[in-house]
Amino acid sequence: MEFKVGQVVLAKAGREKGRLLVVTDTSDTRVFVCDGKERPLEKPKAKNPRHLQRTTMTLEAQTMATNRKIKKALAELTRK
Repeated sequence: MEFKVGQVVLAKAGREKGRLLVVTDTSDTRVFVCDGKERPLEKPKAKNPRHLQRTTMTLEAQTMATNRKIKKALAELTRK
């Protein structure tokens, strides 16, 4: 199963461990993620797919337009 742009994932390893992130791009060996704060859209983190846990949640394209919207959406999902 592949990661898709907009999919919300949980970091299982690294500095972001335990935090929700959103997939911004994918390559053959890496998944690029951001959270709108520590990792802004302009500088996404390249993560090994094995270090990410998929969730059933996704963000729409309009929600991923700015760092502020991403940060707000992930904060709301964290509270649930």
